[in-house]
Parts: sequence; C-alpha cells; structure tokens
Amino acid sequence: MDEMVHYRTAVVRGQEIFYREAGNPDAPVLLLLHGYPTSSHMFRDLIPRLAARYRLVAPDHLGFGYSAAPSVDDFDYTFANLAEITAAFTERLGLSRFAMYVQDYGAPIGWRLATAHPERVTAIVTQNGNAYLDGLDEEFWAPIRAYGTDPSPATEAPVRQFQTLEAIRWQYTHGVPDESLVSPDTWHHDFALLRRPGNVDVQLRLARDYVTNIDLYPAFQEYFRASRVPLLAAWGAHDEIFGPDGATAFRRDLPDAEIHLLPAGHFALESHGAQIARLVDDFLGRRLPR
Repeated sequence: MDEMVHYRTAVVRGQEIFYREAGNPDAPVLLLLHGYPTSSHMFRDLIPRLAARYRLVAPDHLGFGYSAAPSVDDFDYTFANLAEITAAFTERLGLSRFAMYVQDYGAPIGWRLATAHPERVTAIVTQNGNAYLDGLDEEFWAPIRAYGTDPSPATEAPVRQFQTLEAIRWQYTHGVPDESLVSPDTWHHDFALLRRPGNVDVQLRLARDYVTNIDLYPAFQEYFRASRVPLLAAWGAHDEIFGPDGATAFRRDLPDAEIHLLPAGHFALESHGAQIARLVDDFLGRRLPR
C-alpha cells in the first residue's frame, strides 16, 4: 500500500495533464475534480487522509495549476472540451470505474463525464458543486450570466474582477467563522498560476461558457434520476456562490442523498478538511464494493 502522494504528468490528446496520486492501485478509485480558481492543490490535505483505503487521483484541469495552458488560439476552452479531456485522462490511466469528488468548476465537468459514461461512476461526493438553479446567488452570478449571454467589453469588465487577488482571497475567506484556519498560501498560490501569460483569456473563455452548464442542469438531473447514483453533499453552508439550497436540491432526484451542511464557506476543505474526510470515508466505505 502506498500512502505517499506522487506528483505525475500524463500526456492526454497532446496536452500535459499534471495530477496527484496516492493509495493502493487496486483500491476503489476516487477521482478528485477541483474548482475555480484553484487546482489539485485544494486536495493536498484530503489525499493523505484517505489514501489508506482508496486510490486518489487528482488532475489539474487544462489551463489550471501545473497542467498545460495552451492559448485560446490553440485550444477551445469550453466545459464540454474539459470534460472530454478528463474522460480521456481517466482512460489514459485505466480508470474504468471510479467515484468522483467534485467542487465548483469540477462539478459540471464531472456531471458531463457522468452523463456520457454513467457506467463508470460508482458514487459522487459534491462539495459546493451545483446541478440545480437552487442556491445560485443572483448577485454573484448576474455578471457571468450577462457575459455569457452578450459578451462585450462592457460585460467582460466585471468578470475580469474575479481574477484579482482580493477576489480570490474572498472566495477562500467568505463565510468562514475563523479565517485564521485558512492559509494565505491558498489564494497566493492560485493567483500566481492564474497570472501565467495568456491565462486571463483562458479564464474569460471559461466564464463566458459557464452558462452552457446551467442549460444542461435538466440533463444532469435526469442522469441522477436514471442512475440513482449514491451521492454525498458535504457543503459549506455559508457559501455565497453556491448556497446550501444547492445541496438540499439533490434530494429531489436522489431521495437517498446524504446532505451535510457545514459551518464553512466555498472552500470548506480549508477549515473543515478533517470532518469532510471522515464523512467521505464513511460514505464510500458503505457505498463502494471492496
């Protein structure tokens, strides 16, 4: 059994995808899909906490973290294409069956992967990753909706503000009762990688494409109803991006969904990582064959 974390790169469709991996190769697989504006770095503490019982695989999405970040002229940055890259990544590593842990951007990427290949997904953990209109904060999402519907210099300007250091810091600290639990390394790390040459344009393209995820919510919900996939929502209840109604909404289509609302914000792992690890371990231990 290998509980050490390994840092690896796989070439997928000509692109280098960085990923973190730990655990016994023969153990049940948990695929960790990160959100914006971070990378697999968000799972740095969760991975060793679960590596004794699971094989953890956490890729950086193309354009994020340490993965390749081709220019917008060389790659069409859409969530559909990121999902296809992720599916190809799992195939490259021989992951034919896996549970998913999704957060923020990782959620629509994961939902697309699951709807395309439902037979591969054994269970889902969602941490502030929506599949319903419920919980979408109108004030936060209005600029993104406007930009996606009518991209122009005027609608782009507010979306650019999401890439500032202060905006990234806010994502980590809002809704956290004790901000001293959140390391400033998080937002500085993310900000530095987002400032790579050309990455501002990458993030704008994805922000503009986000409305396509919302349009697919009915299809994602149909997947839940048809598959009855086991689902755990371990959710930061104080999140002002994806509010707690987004967590409880899963029970409409998955009545057996397990919902835990934690006194945390958008990046609940930063302040409640140990508790989330216990919830995930208990959930997967009951739901996955061994």
